[in-house]
Amino acid sequence: MRSYRRPLADRTALLLLKGYAWLPDRMRRAAGPVVRARVLGRHAVALRGPEAVRFFYDEHHVHRHQAIPEPVLSTLFGHGAVHTLDGEAHRVRKAMFLSLLTPPARVADLAEQVTAVWDEAVASWSDRPNVVLFDEAAKVLTAGVCRWAGVPLDGPGAEPVARDLVAMVDGFATPGPRHWRARSARGRCETWLAGLVDDVRTGAATVPEGSVVDAVAQHRDADGRLLDARTAAVELLNVVRPTAAVAWFVAFAAHALHRWPDNRKRLQADDAAFAAAFVHEVRRFYPFAPFTGGRAAADLTWRGETVPAGGLVLLDLYGQNHDPQLWGDPYTFRPERFLERPVERDELIPQGGGDPSTGHRCPGEGVTIALLEALSVRLARLEYDVPPQDLTIPLRRVPTRPRSGFRITAVRRADM
Repeated sequence: MRSYRRPLADRTALLLLKGYAWLPDRMRRAAGPVVRARVLGRHAVALRGPEAVRFFYDEHHVHRHQAIPEPVLSTLFGHGAVHTLDGEAHRVRKAMFLSLLTPPARVADLAEQVTAVWDEAVASWSDRPNVVLFDEAAKVLTAGVCRWAGVPLDGPGAEPVARDLVAMVDGFATPGPRHWRARSARGRCETWLAGLVDDVRTGAATVPEGSVVDAVAQHRDADGRLLDARTAAVELLNVVRPTAAVAWFVAFAAHALHRWPDNRKRLQADDAAFAAAFVHEVRRFYPFAPFTGGRAAADLTWRGETVPAGGLVLLDLYGQNHDPQLWGDPYTFRPERFLERPVERDELIPQGGGDPSTGHRCPGEGVTIALLEALSVRLARLEYDVPPQDLTIPLRRVPTRPRSGFRITAVRRADM
């Protein structure tokens, strides 16, 4: 067993500077199976690969409690969220999400609500000189998921809520104005939804029985207690916010269709297998989360390397999704790779790994796939022009997206 004693330099500033490339670059230069650094002042060990995924998501090895930095809790996940729990507390809270986000009928209903809003929105795009697809997708997804979840959207509707949901995702991994916008957005949304939960519990507001709002308002944790209204609001946002975040993948799908237009014809042809492969390749190829992290539950050993108790354990998501040992030609966009062989659960990990029913893998991954399949087919059937614009996807920016948001003009029709 090899221990590590040499003092480590803190690499937080370099991580913020290099973004998605930081950890893969360190992995390429590493002499052994792990990368070590100090991140946020703590000893960090980074791992990659299907075996590492299974190691990372074993709760005997890695805990989430007290592992997620405060800036991420105050923007992306929320304080008291399911992501911060371990053991029985995590399993009971996670079961609520699984009951809401994994049954096929619920997923199909959400996809139906979102595509109905999409079709309504597309009908108006032909009257506009240009459409920023990322922004429009965020509004569509927000309106659709709120309608499905039983969250009433009053007043101006989905647009201001969509802006806040996007801000929460956009500012979680960066200092400066984006981060403070994210904090402000979370504060507004938590206050709004906590009020909704209180109104539902007192009977001042009525929501559909069995809806997401109803389920979260009535959920009891492992201790048998109702969630306090603020934590219930956090968990409502952990259904609504990730759905709105599918806008990132919609923009990436449009980018892929523009760069590799042969995929458009195959998506138009009602080939369900290819649509699924296209979506998996979008999720693999394009950068979403750079890595995920937890805290070593005890002194551990990984392939002969020690991992100190309490240290950070980082799982290199972006690096694994672009690992040539897994994907052969990882920087080539090629959906056919998912038709050529079955891909194991712990190989493709854009939204985390492990078993969603017992571990920390995103329970909404199936929702993401279903929505992206439906909207990618609609994009392929939509006629539009792509004017000159900056379609660069900067790897220094986390989370990244096409700089222009993917602007389209002369939207002529949608052949549904």
